[in-house]
Amino acid sequence: MGKKLYKLRIYIHPIDNCYLNYYNLLMTKIINVIKGTHDILPQEVEQWHFLEENALKIFSRYGYKEIRTPIFEATELFARGVGDTTDIVNKEMYTFEKSDRSLTLRPENTAGVVRSYIENGMSRLSPPVKLWYKGPMFRYERPQKGRQRQFHQVGVEMFGVKDPTADAEVILMAVNYLKALGLNDLEVEINSLGCPKCREEFKNKLKAVLKPEFNNLCEDCQNRYEKNPLRLLDCKVENCKAIFEKPEIQKVIQSDFICEECAEHFSKLKTYLDKLGVKYAVNKLLVRGLDYYNRTVFEIKSNNLGSQNAVCGGGRYDSLVRNLGGEDTPAVGWAMGMERLNSLLPTRESKKLDGYIVSTSPADAFELAEELRKDGYAIEFDLTNKKFTKQLEKASKVANYALILGEDEIKAGKVSVKNLATSEQKTVSRQDLRSIL
Repeated sequence: MGKKLYKLRIYIHPIDNCYLNYYNLLMTKIINVIKGTHDILPQEVEQWHFLEENALKIFSRYGYKEIRTPIFEATELFARGVGDTTDIVNKEMYTFEKSDRSLTLRPENTAGVVRSYIENGMSRLSPPVKLWYKGPMFRYERPQKGRQRQFHQVGVEMFGVKDPTADAEVILMAVNYLKALGLNDLEVEINSLGCPKCREEFKNKLKAVLKPEFNNLCEDCQNRYEKNPLRLLDCKVENCKAIFEKPEIQKVIQSDFICEECAEHFSKLKTYLDKLGVKYAVNKLLVRGLDYYNRTVFEIKSNNLGSQNAVCGGGRYDSLVRNLGGEDTPAVGWAMGMERLNSLLPTRESKKLDGYIVSTSPADAFELAEELRKDGYAIEFDLTNKKFTKQLEKASKVANYALILGEDEIKAGKVSVKNLATSEQKTVSRQDLRSIL
């Protein structure tokens, strides 16, 4: 339910000015960014461009097309898609009421992409349908390094391929994207959750072996025990993790519970990854935090993030399209947190201007700047017409070349060009200027 908004009413007594002073204090107080959100400042944007440009470059090689879905969707989309037993739906969604309709800021984007896939008739396209996205997501959780309440994800979704070749391709593409960013200290973990039929037997065995420990489980795990026992294995509470390490419980967890068809699917996936040179480890505790996964699930981890070291997570979700009203469609995908990626990358320096015009004649500087900008060069000049030395000082900080337009240069139709890295300077015609830049 949405929260009520209460208006602040301030009454000013005609004699006493204290209320007026309080009102003025409220009006002059600095308004800060909301907790769990942050500004991406100009000096940081180069880093984000780097992530986005590499995403476009790498994903395009595999035939993926970008999709952009709305930031908010109907609340029932996430309740049905993500799962009403998940922490996201139960605790973390930003939901509000508008015109008697419950709307939610998207906590993840797979459900939104699936909704768009169904609504726009993409099932009529020849499979596979390959999509990728980037953008902000919203979850109410404790802010920490690399995780905010408004955060950004880049992700991919593939529809229409049941064979584990699809699983192998999305994992390989994720690894290649991370390597393109310069990240090589990676660990790929995979697991198979099986299909709903073979998973049911495993759930019953897991519940039976955990029943004596029920009172020792955390509150969340006690709730998950009946609704979704597999989610117990995703618990991060140390006491619960210690319980799952007990021999009798590990025996159930490590058992090969999946049916023959699911086992064959998983075996083929491992064969493909071996053939592609993707190093991986099988982790039986890996279940992912969302209800829609089946068969393949995977995570890619980095050793530079401490305990919260997952940078990519995904898997197969063959029933989600049907659950949201579409036809039976196999699907697989993954998502990465962009803030986490940024925390692993070295700081990138901002690109410098091609040239900075140093001149005491704003009109002539303006004219030359526009000539060069039309030819594709990044050019600035001092709009406030500061002293010549101040302009030259500014040029040395922001540009590769200082383009000096003094009175002599203006009369002769020339420009003095100073290489700010080498201090080499020469005077050239305006026509020859471009060959230097």
